[in-house]
Amino acid sequence: MARERLYVVTYDISDSKRWRKVFRLLKGFGHWIQLSVFQCRLTARRRSEMMAGLECVMNMAEDHVLIMDLGPADKVEMKVESLGKPYEAPKRQATIV
Repeated sequence: MARERLYVVTYDISDSKRWRKVFRLLKGFGHWIQLSVFQCRLTARRRSEMMAGLECVMNMAEDHVLIMDLGPADKVEMKVESLGKPYEAPKRQATIV
């Protein structure tokens, strides 16, 4: 079985139409955490698919996406500090493709 890694993906997209496309694309790869922030558990193959999709949607001269690799998904101990509205961690569940 391919090993998953945990990623935090954030984005700053200057056009609202492209922003919606990026949002919809990332919903297929992870959990929406907050405005323009996703948490993704990805194999190397799924990460490559996500990157290819982003490159098709983004304007490389105007938009910016950060992909932070937090390490092996099964070994990461998430520590989240939240202010204001309570934070709810995404539930891990099977996804049928």
